Amino acid sequence: MPDPRTASVLLHEVGLLPDGPATWGRPIRHPAPGVFVVELNAPIPTPPLDLALIGKWLEHVPELRLDGTRPTSRDLQQRLAAFWLPSQPVLLVGSSTGSVAGRLSSMAKTVPGDRKPAWTGFWLHFLRNVAELRVWWASTDAPEEYEDALIDAFAAGVPAAEKERLPGGAMAMPWATLRTPAGIRKPTGIANPLLPDVKAPEPRPVQRIVTLPPAEADGARDEAKRGRRPAPGRGVGRVASAAAYAAQGSPRKAAEPIVLSPEGMERLEAELAGLVAQRPEVVKRIATAREHGDLKENAEYHAAREEQGFLEGRIKALEAKLKIAVVVAPTERGALVELGSRVRVNADGDETTLQVVSSAEANSREGRISSVSPVGAALMGRRVGDQVTILTPGGELHYEVLEIS
Repeated sequence: MPDPRTASVLLHEVGLLPDGPATWGRPIRHPAPGVFVVELNAPIPTPPLDLALIGKWLEHVPELRLDGTRPTSRDLQQRLAAFWLPSQPVLLVGSSTGSVAGRLSSMAKTVPGDRKPAWTGFWLHFLRNVAELRVWWASTDAPEEYEDALIDAFAAGVPAAEKERLPGGAMAMPWATLRTPAGIRKPTGIANPLLPDVKAPEPRPVQRIVTLPPAEADGARDEAKRGRRPAPGRGVGRVASAAAYAAQGSPRKAAEPIVLSPEGMERLEAELAGLVAQRPEVVKRIATAREHGDLKENAEYHAAREEQGFLEGRIKALEAKLKIAVVVAPTERGALVELGSRVRVNADGDETTLQVVSSAEANSREGRISSVSPVGAALMGRRVGDQVTILTPGGELHYEVLEIS
């Protein structure tokens, strides 16, 4: 079994000179960019989670959801505990392109659920022994690259049995690290963990200028108007404060479902499976490239990281699409043109075969046309023998339906 990697060992392993330790929440002197690692004094078998602190987080964020439903404090506690790695003392790896000292100070001050001053690593606030945590740090001009390298080095020291127990086949990350700079996210199942970012309304442009007599311009009538002013602290306008904004409810709208044919669903699932299968090879190329020298000037390393970013972005997009996909299968195969039907048509003397699909899976080069396109909309609901005239920007098209399958 690999030995657990402490913070100083991890920093040495990726070629950085560690500084520290300091106590979590105490100020440090390091105004330069770099990376930091937060750890326990020693590994402990179970997470010392404070149920009351988790309850305050849940109360503070009304829109928080766990697997799509409003959880209890106990539900959240169990989900957070599921990602605990008993053999590892390191709990968080992070970086800052500005001041490491400023980032650590902001993180320690942030209330769980708030976005500012720095929400990163907010899971640490749920630990009963947070005052016992230690922080190590190191300077570097390539903080994100070395943050990735530290996370990979950490994962290499996690026993295989602990990796297999992680929910959803998650990548082995430090417990309080929720995502990597490359875009890999921990599959916690927790949605809306933070309050919405409330932006101040932009000032309205001046549309009218009123010229007042000198006596009134100096506010001579202020005393007469005082009785009509709103009471102190009441606020004016549609949204007077962040609290009033929250009381109005979240502006988020439910995602519109994506309609797919059965074949379209199979294509997306096959593409997702293929991309997930590529992950180990990309990680291996990153590890190999890291051995070639300084990460900041390592072109092969950056190319592999960029490839990983595109890969994870596509995986995330496919997972989101499949989550809201609705499969619609033809009800009368061959009787009439429906979503998913293949239609052989005579187009002004030329025979061609088209498949009518949703806009999400349309691809004209492969003969899949959207049901909302001019041709697709005209063919929907037609039967064998029907003739249609379609108006397109290039002129009229005359189609005869020869076969439906």
